[in-house]
Amino acid sequence: MNVGKVIKSIRSDKKIKQKELSESCNISVTYLSQIENNKKDPTLSTLEGISKYLGIPLPIIFFMSLEDNDIPPHKKEFFKHLHPSLNGLIKEFF
Repeated sequence: MNVGKVIKSIRSDKKIKQKELSESCNISVTYLSQIENNKKDPTLSTLEGISKYLGIPLPIIFFMSLEDNDIPPHKKEFFKHLHPSLNGLIKEFF
C-alpha cells in the first residue's frame, strides 16, 4: 500500500498546502511530509483526520493505495483491469 502517495496526490489535486493540512490535523509539516513520502506510518486517528479534511472517506484512500503486490496472485489480473477505472471514477466523484 502506498497511502502517502495517495494523500499527497489528493492534497495536490485539491491545491491544499502541506501547512494547511498539517495544521488542520494537529501534526507538524515535517510529519506530514514523512507520511507523504512513506517514511512514517501515521496512526489511524491521524489518517482519519487527514481523510476528513480532504473530504475522502478513509476506506477510499486505502483502496486507492492498493498496489499490485497487495493483491493475492489469483486476483491480480482482475485488479489490473479494475483498479485504474475505479480510481478514475473515485477522483471524479470526490
